Amino acid sequence: MTDKSHSKEYLIVSQMMENDAFSQWMGVKVEEVKKGYCKISCEITEEMLNGFKVTHGGIIFSLADSALAFSAATYGRVSLAIDNSISIFKKTEAGDKITAVSQCLNLTHKTGVFEVNIINSENEKIAMMKATVYRTSEEFKK
Repeated sequence: MTDKSHSKEYLIVSQMMENDAFSQWMGVKVEEVKKGYCKISCEITEEMLNGFKVTHGGIIFSLADSALAFSAATYGRVSLAIDNSISIFKKTEAGDKITAVSQCLNLTHKTGVFEVNIINSENEKIAMMKATVYRTSEEFKK
């Protein structure tokens, strides 16, 4: 976790995780949180594999999407993804740990643009997502 484990940003992400059954099913661990930034990870299980015995692309997308949601929420407003594009460069398999690092590239009153890099245990980039969120006027509630 971040050194500021009781920061406003961390508390927002913690509350989101409590209500996020899918991220919980994936075994997502929150590793670091700060404004506009979130680092999360999960271990690939047999249930996350496709017919070729490699990680299903939906799992990689989902981890990136969770990191995106958490990092966008750190600004205190409910934000919704309106555009996502992912490129997957390398395969992963059961037992591999993958980490998603989401970082804000540009923030306006209405939108945010984020880059999410997904790396494996050897610190090799396995995928990259570029995403745009719509920032609603609804503030995050405790």
